[in-house]
Amino acid sequence: MPDFGKLEVEAGNIDSRLRLSDCPSPLEATVPGRQSLNKSVTVMVSCQEDSWQVYVPVQIRLLTPIVVAKRPMDRGVTIGHDDLIVQLVDSRFQRGQTYTDAATIVGSRIKRVVGMGEPIQGNDICMVCRNDEVVITASGNGLNLIAKGTALSDGALGEQIKIRNSKSNRIVDGTITAVGQVIVKF
Repeated sequence: MPDFGKLEVEAGNIDSRLRLSDCPSPLEATVPGRQSLNKSVTVMVSCQEDSWQVYVPVQIRLLTPIVVAKRPMDRGVTIGHDDLIVQLVDSRFQRGQTYTDAATIVGSRIKRVVGMGEPIQGNDICMVCRNDEVVITASGNGLNLIAKGTALSDGALGEQIKIRNSKSNRIVDGTITAVGQVIVKF
């Protein structure tokens, strides 16, 4: 389970016509067969001493912390701290790249309209937008060089984009490491 997440497990109802004894020892619960523990399972509850067993349907929800919009945001809006909140969201409804730390995407721009309470996804924002000035860190062989450049396309965290070095006018491929920052390996 991820840090700061929440696992909700809810047992369903069993047939009310069943007449089961009060087990004198603790009940045993097992998950028979090869069921995956994703959203629902059938748990076998048994009492060894009184020789009975019953199958109970169980619903499972895994909630994970995700950065969501605190208010509706239109295209072109630059994201500020006050625009975001971290909420627990059912992992089944998470698609694409999401974020767990709001600070990671503050300063990004919205590319598509995001509604209030919706998770901010990688394809909703550009951490580096086309024509933005960026800081290029070139690293390799123990050296780190820093230069300025211009982004030639939009991108989000971890994506590779083309950048034009402002001094040399050379076009290089860089990986986005933060808002307005890319790294180039040489």
